[in-house]
Amino acid sequence: MGETSLLEMAYVAGVLLFIAIRRPHQRRWKSNEFRDNRLNGIERMLLAAVFLAMMALPLLWLTTPWLSFADYRLPAWAGAAGMAMFAFAAWLFWRSHRDLGANWSPSLQVREGHELITSGIYAHVRHPMYAAIWLWALAQPLLIQNWIVGPAALLAFGAMYARRREAEETMMINQFGETYRAYAARTPRLMPRFFERGR
Repeated sequence: MGETSLLEMAYVAGVLLFIAIRRPHQRRWKSNEFRDNRLNGIERMLLAAVFLAMMALPLLWLTTPWLSFADYRLPAWAGAAGMAMFAFAAWLFWRSHRDLGANWSPSLQVREGHELITSGIYAHVRHPMYAAIWLWALAQPLLIQNWIVGPAALLAFGAMYARRREAEETMMINQFGETYRAYAARTPRLMPRFFERGR
């Protein structure tokens, strides 16, 4: 098996694992009633762009030669680093969902009975699920070595994260007040404080 085939298989396996982790939470989310729901047209477009960049475009690249003109080659160590990064991202994604439980939503939404989770992985970072998706986005150009598909995840998720970053914090403050402010003051946003200087 060639190196490229191994990287392709690793990417597909990672995507399927992410889908399997999220699936039961999506089913539960559909039955929620929301007290604060900011899922609007812009948010839907950003979610669609993330899907296109992280699933649809890679699938197109894997199954057709249409984007092969933009392929590049990296050293073997880059592919290995991408696989390790994607594997850690999948673990972090699973752990985030497990600890968040019924409080997960794919968008800016607060359900009836929403709880502020500050234990488990959330004791170390406020947004570990975003951290997991950032790791996926960073791994993608190492595994899918194409100038169009590789960086697409960074661009699409970066745009969504930039819009959500402060909006989500504001929503949580509106919901949980000083309890969330205190949590935010002691808990970094994406990386444990050992690695992160600021929030």
